[in-house]
Amino acid sequence: MTRAVPASTVARLPVYLRALEQLAQQEVTTTSSGELAALAGVNPAQLRRDLSFLGSHGVRGVGYDVEHLTTQVAAALGVTGDLVVVLVGVGNLGNAFANYVAGAGSGFRVAALVDADPAVVGRTVAGLRVEHVDGLEGVVRREGARIGVLATPAEVAQDLCDRLVAVGVTGLLSFVPRVLQVPDGVDVRTVDLASELQILAFHERRKAARQASAEPVG
Repeated sequence: MTRAVPASTVARLPVYLRALEQLAQQEVTTTSSGELAALAGVNPAQLRRDLSFLGSHGVRGVGYDVEHLTTQVAAALGVTGDLVVVLVGVGNLGNAFANYVAGAGSGFRVAALVDADPAVVGRTVAGLRVEHVDGLEGVVRREGARIGVLATPAEVAQDLCDRLVAVGVTGLLSFVPRVLQVPDGVDVRTVDLASELQILAFHERRKAARQASAEPVG
């Protein structure tokens, strides 16, 4: 990466990576900025600006080499290796997440599953035995995990977050509908499904209001 990459560009890089992987599956070896932008849902100018931060400018009249650009984007995201993840909370959502990552081949590896429910501890999910949350710190140290995923009830999330951070976790993906407090140097990404639905509801109301105002009276 040749210069600092804006957060908005970083947020789009995974979308570009998925689009490139789709092209590779179709045995496409070169792609234009227009084709790749269409697959990613952005305009070509935005795509070219984003990729310029990685030092990739394509070749005029040829476009981008799919394999090379995939390697560049994956390296920029840091998913060229096998990043170790510990998942805390193996309910329906955690179960789905573990199985998704296990089959995605996305540069991540769920190395351990942790839960507090005696009915869940000891079960095998995605090829791993669920361990008890009492041993969370030992699990993180054993696996050398730097990334934690929280799919737990909201009332216990902050305590678990603190425990993960205390043993070296510096990146957290949270499916918990609450704001987690973390020290500087720890990154948190929150996936709040309820909030996303509320945002969709807002846009639906706006569209309905515009449609109603456009309808003829009488």
